[in-house]
Amino acid sequence: MARAFTCSFLLISSLLVASWFSAIEAQTKPPIKNGLSWTFYQNSCPKVESIIRKELEKVFKKDIGQAAGLLRLHFHDCFVKGCDGSVLLDGSAGGPSEKSELPNLTLRKEAFKIVNRLRELVHEECGRVVSCSDIVAIAARDSVVLTGGPKYDVPLGRRDGVVFAEVNQTFTDLVGPDANTTTILTKLARKNLDATDAVALSGGHTIGIGHCTSFTDRLYPQDPTMDKTFANNLKRTCPKKDTDNTTFLDIRSPNKFDNKYFVDLMNRQGLFTSDQDLYTDKRTRDIVKSFAVNESLFFEKFIIGMIKMGQLDVVTGKQGEIRANCSVRNSDNKYLVSVTEEDFGSSAEMR
Repeated sequence: MARAFTCSFLLISSLLVASWFSAIEAQTKPPIKNGLSWTFYQNSCPKVESIIRKELEKVFKKDIGQAAGLLRLHFHDCFVKGCDGSVLLDGSAGGPSEKSELPNLTLRKEAFKIVNRLRELVHEECGRVVSCSDIVAIAARDSVVLTGGPKYDVPLGRRDGVVFAEVNQTFTDLVGPDANTTTILTKLARKNLDATDAVALSGGHTIGIGHCTSFTDRLYPQDPTMDKTFANNLKRTCPKKDTDNTTFLDIRSPNKFDNKYFVDLMNRQGLFTSDQDLYTDKRTRDIVKSFAVNESLFFEKFIIGMIKMGQLDVVTGKQGEIRANCSVRNSDNKYLVSVTEEDFGSSAEMR
């Protein structure tokens, strides 16, 4: 009987611990908007995330640099017109392309191809029920996970927008590499993202590359906030102000998603003004320090920031569309047969 009591006690204890962890997890997850769900494709496309993960594992095995490209694509999509896949669109008579705007010219061309390939694989399995904007969000998350970053769930149910961004909207909404902390905090505040979100999301620069033209203003003449040895090394990569070379954003672990980016900032080795000024500015310095010494804290705050950012001005429900080709609106797709999405498979349930 004592043994039975012990087993019962252990079972109850286990359930209480599991419940406690679930409560903690629920507290750290930001609320999600109407139309989105943690289990959106549970019935209509249950394998969507595993399909994307398996394909990206193959892609990153060949070129790990594509992870940063896909993560950046999600950022650029969400900050301009919201997370509606508008950054994927080619220009047409209906409007200009965000791709052709100066801040997006350095987006990796291969990233767009990867997204369309993922769309093909998912639609082959499930029909046209998964949006391109959701695919971008999942791919960004997997880019973090597969380079060593934290695992987290992505709320899904976005639909693809049908309206093009306004001319120069990318300049208004995106944070440029030459932005100071005041500009960063102001732009993110418009998106209901706070200082902690701003610093955590900037931590995405722990992977990826920067183009010389994005930071040579700090080299010629040399920015006093930049470490001299770091600057001299950069001058070898960028011997002229208009050199079209690239270098890693994080010199300590360029292909691993970790907190070393913040260590870089504390050592005055941030590549962009928008990076280094987060440590220079008193309003964000302590946040940078806390992330530099506590990777778990950075991961926690990064997840929160990503989930919040991933819901910016989302298109859900019966709004927008689910594109048959991520780079073309369905109305502009001359190869698309006029059919409803239900012809391709059952629609997702909102839970």
